Amino acid sequence: MATILIVEDSQTERQVLRKMLEKGGHLVIAATDGVEGIAMARQNNPDLILMDVVMPGQNGFQTTRQLSRDPATQHIPIIIVTTKDQETDRVWAKRQGASDYFVKPVAEEQLLPSIDSLLKARVS
Repeated sequence: MATILIVEDSQTERQVLRKMLEKGGHLVIAATDGVEGIAMARQNNPDLILMDVVMPGQNGFQTTRQLSRDPATQHIPIIIVTTKDQETDRVWAKRQGASDYFVKPVAEEQLLPSIDSLLKARVS
């Protein structure tokens, strides 16, 4: 069982992702914006982060960049889960440090294997 941090401003999306992850046997913690997400990542050291992009204040790209460059959190894989579906967004996410990228609504059959793969890579 892994601890996964969801950084998502939509309560509905948080619940959808939470149910999916808990069904997969993971422990879920959640933040409602980028600033809270950074604080929770530092405090809880999750095994993986699911990051929205479109959020008030600090967006998910900025938050991902900050987490991936911080020695305390740079080891945590980040998966972007967003409504932004342009190829330029995917490329930008990777440049900010994201490990994977999914467009909402994300299917459980897509997300869970990616999470499992990233968690296995982190252990080895």
